[in-house]
Amino acid sequence: MDIDVRQLRSFVAVVEEGSFTDAAIDLGVSQTTVTRNVAALEAALGARLLHRTTRWVELTAAGERALRHARRVLDALSDLAKEVRTGSRVVRIGYPWSALGQHTAAFQHGWPAAFPHLTLQLVKTNTPTAGLLEGKTDLGILRHRPDTKALHYEVVGEEPRYCAMVSTDPLAHRKSVTLAQTATLPVAVDLRTGSTRLSLWPEGARPEIIQTDDVDDWLTAIGSGSARGVTAASTTHQYRRPGIVYRRIRDAPPVVVYAAWIASDPPADCSTITALIAGLYGYRSGRD
Repeated sequence: MDIDVRQLRSFVAVVEEGSFTDAAIDLGVSQTTVTRNVAALEAALGARLLHRTTRWVELTAAGERALRHARRVLDALSDLAKEVRTGSRVVRIGYPWSALGQHTAAFQHGWPAAFPHLTLQLVKTNTPTAGLLEGKTDLGILRHRPDTKALHYEVVGEEPRYCAMVSTDPLAHRKSVTLAQTATLPVAVDLRTGSTRLSLWPEGARPEIIQTDDVDDWLTAIGSGSARGVTAASTTHQYRRPGIVYRRIRDAPPVVVYAAWIASDPPADCSTITALIAGLYGYRSGRD
């Protein structure tokens, strides 16, 4: 199979930039070169990777699979170059909303002593698997249980739930609230990467939901006063916005925090990393 790095870079650039023209500008080559490289990659793989018109490109099913692998190959080559130059390796830890909340700084500060041979890179990526299936990360921090057999996961902690609301909300003067009280307004929910599902409330008492695409959309909906939000404690530390307050929900179950990775390809020192995270949360592995 005759595949080279230029073909992979051209393919990934077209997907990320949205067109062959913009990919060529990003790579500093001609559009003809990008077109030729992508065509050569498709010929080598024996599959069409992109549907293309004069205005847009769209991944085929084969293209989606190829994109994950292409990103992994390019990242691996980048890591290889860095390791040769510096003698270190990179572990990319992804998260869609917040990393480790109040424990993030301690995790970053403690990393060099715990893993002097590994470089830590925290990657914010709004995908359901924190970038794992897309090849962007080596380990993901999730606040919902992965629903794919491709991933292995372990519980590393728990976080209390909080209600986010505008400071003028009738509930804002309270120190804590109940689930029933949160449901008296629509609740903003990110069903792709958020930690909140309608099953949190009993049937017959579930709120109207406003679907959002990421944490920024979520905060915008709440900031308008038209919705509240229910989230993990980590969000309250990482996303402080003027006019938005957080109140603990005293009768809600905690949010479970998972560390996840590709089952067939765990990151370097995986068990030690997960143990470090669990230690920051004060979580004992195997506890119910």
